[in-house]
Amino acid sequence: MKYERSIIITGGAGFIGSHVVRLFVRKYPDYRIINLDKLTYAGNLENLRDIENEPNYRFCRLDVCDLEAVTALMKEENVDGIIHLAAESHVDRSIRDPFIFARTNVLGTLSMLQAARLCWEPKAYEGCRFYHISTDEVFGALEMTRPEGGKDGRGPYGSKLFKEDTPYNPHSPYSASKASSDHFVRAFHDTYGLPAVITNCSNNYGPYQFPEKLVPLFINNIRTRKNLPVYGKGENVRDWLYVEDHARAIDLIFHRGTPGDSYNIGGFNEWKNIDVVKLLIKTTDRVLGRPEGADDDLITYVTDRAGHDLRYAIDSSKLKTELGWEPSLQFEEGMEKTVRWYLENEKWLERVTSGDYLRYYEQMYGAK
Repeated sequence: MKYERSIIITGGAGFIGSHVVRLFVRKYPDYRIINLDKLTYAGNLENLRDIENEPNYRFCRLDVCDLEAVTALMKEENVDGIIHLAAESHVDRSIRDPFIFARTNVLGTLSMLQAARLCWEPKAYEGCRFYHISTDEVFGALEMTRPEGGKDGRGPYGSKLFKEDTPYNPHSPYSASKASSDHFVRAFHDTYGLPAVITNCSNNYGPYQFPEKLVPLFINNIRTRKNLPVYGKGENVRDWLYVEDHARAIDLIFHRGTPGDSYNIGGFNEWKNIDVVKLLIKTTDRVLGRPEGADDDLITYVTDRAGHDLRYAIDSSKLKTELGWEPSLQFEEGMEKTVRWYLENEKWLERVTSGDYLRYYEQMYGAK
């Protein structure tokens, strides 16, 4: 079959990537969707069982740093679009081993850029698009000028927000690696004319997130009555975005965003970490049929993370004004859906937590 477009989505077996793959496979049957993923600890093909047999879908186990293999795949599939999500993303892991983050996030992005250039430059980039997904953490931290966040204890916590032209000021090895990758994308646009676009998103939550992250980790800990370790006093503020809303924004920007431009994607939804934890306890206990407040005593305060930024908050008004996107869910509604999904998918959570799926992939594809 001849497809209208052929698109590689890197990191497509991961949390955000699997939602983007699913959306594109179902919404665009005339597109060839190639999921390129190395299948590290955070990549799980179980996230895509519902679309794995669709005729327009293909999975390729590849490392984004393997320039030769990526270039060969692009030529084989006549790829004209790349949505680059593959990245190491856990800040604590980056503090323990920054070299892995530099390799995957910087050199992996450079490899994908060079492959795109080699394949697309001969046809003057006609009809091509390189879309790089980044993070709000590249901007550093914002002051919290309204510590109480209003009458109900929630945002806004200050008038200043991250905008597309906010200067970069990364504070962790993770955010430094993502900032570097962003610079390479812009450099390839400015130097070679590569039609590239960048987005910087806020904290994502929702189904299929690897359980080292706050939301799935704490839902599981509440379910099993384990401690909920909160950094510092839980005063750090983050802007939360439901993952399916993020996938919708990626779809819109891939098709209609301006090459050479960048867009912020946020939920207009600032919460203190401690308030997120309390909402998780309240929602999870209610879904489990436990009395309200039954698990409040699980909260434990631990030594704060090194270089822990106080507040992130994204201004998504450009995306709303230019392309008409806005979040579809209120935070409480999105969290309700998220809690129910994890509680209804205990087997998925257990397999991911145990690492059984990684051993299965090593048997199928060989260790990498």
